[in-house]
Amino acid sequence: MELLLLLLAGSLIFPLAAPAREITNACTSQANVFQHVNGTGMHLTLHHPQSPCSPAPLPSDLPFSAVIVHDEARIARLASRLAKTPSSRPTSLRKSTGGAHLGDSQATSVPLAPGASVGVGNYVTQLGLGTPATSYAMVVDTGSSLTWLQCSPCVVSCHRQAGPLYNPRASTTYAAVPCSAPQCGELQAATLNPSACSASGVCIYQATYGDSSFSLGYLSRDTVSFGSGRFPGFYYGCGQDNEGLFGRSAGLIGLARNKLSLLYQLAPSLGDSFSYCLPTSASPGYLSIGSYTPAEYSYTPMVSSSLDASLYFVSLASMSVAGSPLAVSPSEYGSLATIIDSGTVITRLPTAVYTALSKALGAAMGGAPRAPAYSILDTCFKGQVSKLRVPAVDMAFAGGATLKLAPGNVLIDVDESTTCLAFAATDSTAIIGNTQQQTFSVVYDVAQSRIGFAAGGCS
Repeated sequence: MELLLLLLAGSLIFPLAAPAREITNACTSQANVFQHVNGTGMHLTLHHPQSPCSPAPLPSDLPFSAVIVHDEARIARLASRLAKTPSSRPTSLRKSTGGAHLGDSQATSVPLAPGASVGVGNYVTQLGLGTPATSYAMVVDTGSSLTWLQCSPCVVSCHRQAGPLYNPRASTTYAAVPCSAPQCGELQAATLNPSACSASGVCIYQATYGDSSFSLGYLSRDTVSFGSGRFPGFYYGCGQDNEGLFGRSAGLIGLARNKLSLLYQLAPSLGDSFSYCLPTSASPGYLSIGSYTPAEYSYTPMVSSSLDASLYFVSLASMSVAGSPLAVSPSEYGSLATIIDSGTVITRLPTAVYTALSKALGAAMGGAPRAPAYSILDTCFKGQVSKLRVPAVDMAFAGGATLKLAPGNVLIDVDESTTCLAFAATDSTAIIGNTQQQTFSVVYDVAQSRIGFAAGGCS
């Protein structure tokens, strides 16, 4: 990494010409379709990774083992981040580093899709950048702050992505950020890595992850297009060396609580909240920033944690199977800090809670034939979730918000003949994963420090 940093630091900005690595994006024609929702603004549609509407679809038989690999990498990344010195978050979203000021009454949204279409277990959407705007398939990440994408000429290396690389030279509003800019100094809090400076005085960022994936490049500024809105002065990373488990996405959209996140930069224009519905393969989803309808949700408070001020912590209070509380001490639910995360597929529970859940579910499944364990998933059954009678499972949070899980939120098909409990045990940080969040509207109201849930959000 140090050698790569020196290579960039000694280079002139974009000194080389390199061919963009392009592949056909089968859903480009649908990527620019925006839906008006509830009269409050625009929503971007999210699609399941194996949906035909998802960008650059991969074969529908993408092995679940690949999802597990990405999920384990995600856990390693979060663990690495939590092991570092906590970053401080801004005291107000109103002091954002960029964005036009259009008032707080607006909301803008984009379609959201599962990321199997680009070879990742997260969810993806299309984000526009530059003037004229070009759209890119980006992973939506509540656990990251800095938004970055691959840029030509890729001085070192770029992975193959869905569609062309972003070309800064083609945008009339692009600007490299100098090392003297305050945003360069904010990279430490956003990435937990210090910034560097190129020979030409351009700020260099390093975004590293626990699975050894990383993005390295120039901190840049340009106009971002999100839904129906265009927002000038958006700060992001223009990646010149991007390696690891990013699939064929163009990069990441950071939605954590940090000055450089997309949320904080658009907050002066749109407001202090964002919401999403993570779709299944049968329904579209969305990601929205801005106003929402409070009465539609039940809420749990965001929990403050000294581990990392940029992540979204909650308090899981209890769980039940078929209406009966799990046979575990209530104190076990709070034995570990708990994060809600858009990018983790399999929910991680404290070991005692998971053991009780596995036992209760196995008993409630009656005579359903058991199947061997699949990787980290050790409670498995023969058949497909759609063919089995799955008991009701509820997850209750502090404040009274409850996720009443449908069968597809409880079990996950790992192949054509096996389905498994979509939970696993952990002795570190607990995580509420995206399988349990699917089809719910989830709102992150940062201004009021609360997270809300509403059923039927993707319908």
